[in-house]
Amino acid sequence: MAGFDRIDRISEEVRRELDQILREEIKDPRVGGTWSIVRCEVTRDLRLCKVRVSILEEDKRPGMMAALKSAAGFMRRELGHRMDLRYVPEIQFELDTNIEYAAHINKILKETEGKHDA
Repeated sequence: MAGFDRIDRISEEVRRELDQILREEIKDPRVGGTWSIVRCEVTRDLRLCKVRVSILEEDKRPGMMAALKSAAGFMRRELGHRMDLRYVPEIQFELDTNIEYAAHINKILKETEGKHDA
């Protein structure tokens, strides 16, 4: 169990560092709008990190995901400078649509609630 606690702490620290790198160091014009790094999942061997990114504006998603994928090497190098890890994980970005899905479900629930009140 202790190994998972360590990986969870590393994953959270990687998330914070990547968020800061993305906000302060990446100057790509495609990076913009309302976005958030929702979660990072670092494998136990520290070789891979899946980064879940939520982008609110649907029209900005393709450009932002392309920008993130092209900046992954730079972000990995920066992460290596900022964190004391034996291995700096390879970074893979994935789009997270859970917030959008939750808003959709909430809208449906409100619509059905209104029908029952009538």
